[in-house]
Amino acid sequence: MRDMVDITALIVEELYCEANVLADEVRAAFAPAVSDLMPIELPLRRALECEGLKTTTRIMHVLAWLLNHRAFLAGQMSDLQWERHTNLPPDRAPAAEMMDLLDLQTQVLVAETQRLHARVARLDREYRAERPASATRIGQIHERLDRHFAQG
Repeated sequence: MRDMVDITALIVEELYCEANVLADEVRAAFAPAVSDLMPIELPLRRALECEGLKTTTRIMHVLAWLLNHRAFLAGQMSDLQWERHTNLPPDRAPAAEMMDLLDLQTQVLVAETQRLHARVARLDREYRAERPASATRIGQIHERLDRHFAQG
């Protein structure tokens, strides 16, 4: 049996710092880019709005996962709370036709947020796959049933 993936507080902290830096960069890239001065029918404005929303949502999902994981590792969340509140939503890929309208620096930023999301998603999948059954709600129910029938 493979060893359980060890998601330590240090790894989570490093990812959290990286995600915060990216969140600041995303805000700086997309917030001023779309202004009331830019015509609403301009394809670039539409691309900035659409891809900005996806990118912001992606990084916020990562930050939420990391914050919840920090709380869990600090003992501030139960196993049940962790199971309910630390699911990382799947990523939504950018639209190629929209990305083509963005400058190279913004495209690179979007790709960086995708890579971070993929890394956190991989950690999440591995951690959940390797968690002992006793750490899950179903595992806890099985343990209670085993104890009950062992006594009787």
